[in-house]
Amino acid sequence: MGTKDRYERLREQATTSERDSSPHTLLAVVSLAISLLLLAPLVWVFLRAGEIEFARAVELLTSDTTVSVTLNTLALVTGVTLASILIGVPLAILTAQTDLPFKRFWTITSALPLVVPSYIGAFAFVSAFGPRGVLADLLAPLGIEQIPTIYGLHGAILVLTLFTYPYVFLTTRASLLSFDGTVVEAARTLNHTRWEAFRRVTLPQIAPGIAAGALLVALYALSDFGTPAIMQYDVFTRMIYNEFGARRLDYASVLSMLLLVMALGILAVESRLSAGRDGAYVSSGSRRPGLIRLGYWKAPALLFCGAIASLCLVLPIGILLQWLLRSGTGYSGGGFAFEASYAWNSVGLAAAAAAICVVAALPIAYLSARGSSGISSLPERATYVGYAVPGVVLGLALVYLGLRYVPFLYQSVILLVFAYVIRFLPQAVGTTESSILQVDPSYIEAARSLGYHPLSAFRKVVLPLVAPGIAAGAALVFLTTMKELPATLMLRPTGFETFVTYIWLVQGAGYYGQAAVPALVLVGLSGLSMLVILRREDTS
Repeated sequence: MGTKDRYERLREQATTSERDSSPHTLLAVVSLAISLLLLAPLVWVFLRAGEIEFARAVELLTSDTTVSVTLNTLALVTGVTLASILIGVPLAILTAQTDLPFKRFWTITSALPLVVPSYIGAFAFVSAFGPRGVLADLLAPLGIEQIPTIYGLHGAILVLTLFTYPYVFLTTRASLLSFDGTVVEAARTLNHTRWEAFRRVTLPQIAPGIAAGALLVALYALSDFGTPAIMQYDVFTRMIYNEFGARRLDYASVLSMLLLVMALGILAVESRLSAGRDGAYVSSGSRRPGLIRLGYWKAPALLFCGAIASLCLVLPIGILLQWLLRSGTGYSGGGFAFEASYAWNSVGLAAAAAAICVVAALPIAYLSARGSSGISSLPERATYVGYAVPGVVLGLALVYLGLRYVPFLYQSVILLVFAYVIRFLPQAVGTTESSILQVDPSYIEAARSLGYHPLSAFRKVVLPLVAPGIAAGAALVFLTTMKELPATLMLRPTGFETFVTYIWLVQGAGYYGQAAVPALVLVGLSGLSMLVILRREDTS
C-alpha cells in the first residue's frame, strides 16, 4: 500500500511539473517570436551589402574615405571612453569614499549631465565657443579676432565626454557603495598606505563597474549622430546619413555593416563582462570603508566638481536661456514657428513606444528571471542587439524594408514607433526583470496551490508587485524616445515634426533662438528619468 501511495505521489508530481512547464514553453515561444521580429530588420544590413558585386564591395571597403572614416570613428570612441573614465572615476570616489562637502549635491550634479541630449549640448558649445559665439563676442573688444575652433575631433570628444561620463560615474559609484570595507581595513592593517590599498584591493574589485560604464560610453560614442554632425567631424553615423540623403544606398549599406560589426563587438565584450559578474559575491552585511580625509586636497576637489558641473549643466542651460531671452517676440520669425502639434506628436510617439515596450517586455523579462533552461536568457540578450545598433543604421534598414516589402508602411508612424521599440525595449526589460527577481517565487506556488491558472496567478500576485518596475521602464522608454534623433529624422512621415526634428531644423537654418523652448522642455523631461536612477541609489 505504501508503494502504491508513493507511486501516486510521484505521478501527481510529474503531472504538476508537466503542467507547470507548459506555460514556460509558451512563454519561451512568445519571447523568441518577439526577439526575432525585432532583429529581422537588422538582417537587411548584411543582405543589402551582400547584393553588391564583390569588386565593388572591395573598392568601397578599401577606399580612402572608408579608411579615414573608420580611423575617425575609432579615434572618437577611444578618446571619449578614456576621457569619461578620467572624469567619472574620480567623481565616483570623491562622492562615495571621501569627506567631500555637500556630497549629496555633487552626486546629483555629477549624474545630471545625462539629461542633456548630446546634440543640444553640441549646439550650446558651438554657440558659446564657435567662431561667432559668446566667447568670440566677449574677446572681440580686446582685439582678439580669432579663437581656436571648436569643430573637429577635439570638439566632438569634449562634448560627448561631458554628456556621457555619468555612465562611468554611476556604475563605478555603485560598485564603491557595495564594496566590503573590511577588505580595505585589512589591507591597511598590513601597513599599506591608502593609495596602495586602493590600487591593490579596491581598484580590482570596482574594475568591472568601471568597464561596464566605459562600454556604455563607447557604445554611445559609436552610435551618436548629432554631435559629430554638428562638430563637422566625419564618422560612420554622419557619413551613413549623408549617403542616405544622396540616395547612394550601396555605400551606405557597406558603412552600416562596418558600424554594426563594431557595435556588436562592443556588445559582445559587455556580455562577457556581465557573465563574469553574475557569480560575483556581494556581502549584504558588508560595511563601507572609512572616509578618506581630503585635507588640503578638499579645495581642488571642490574646484574639480564645480568645473565639471559648470561645463555640463550651467553652460548649456545658460546658453539655452540666452537663446530664449534674445529671441523675445521674434521667436516665431524666420518662417520656423513652433506649433503645439509638434509637442503632441512627440508625446504621442513616446507614449505609444512606451506602452508597446512594457507589454513586449513582460514575457521576455519573466522568462529570463524565472526560466531554468539554457535558452531562457536568449530573448533578453537578443533585445540588447537592437539597443546596440545605432539609430541611423536602424533607420536605414527600416527605410529599405519599407520601400521593398511594406510600401504602405513607408514614412508612417507605425514604422517609426517600431524603430523606437527595437531601440529601447531593453530599458523596459531591465527594470521589469529586476522587479520580478525581487518577488518571492513561493507566492506563485501558493497561488497555484489554491487552483489558480499560471496566468491568473501572475496577474493577481506578481503583476501588482512588479508594477513599480514596469512604470519605471515605461518612463525610461518614454523619455528616451522623446530624445531620439536619427531614427526620427529618417522615418517620420513627410511634414510630421516633433521636438527633436524641429530643433534640428532651426539649428540647421541658424535660428538658434527658436530652439530654446523645445530644447529646455526636452532637458526638463529628461531630468525626470534621473529621478528613477537616483531614487534607487543609496546616496547616504
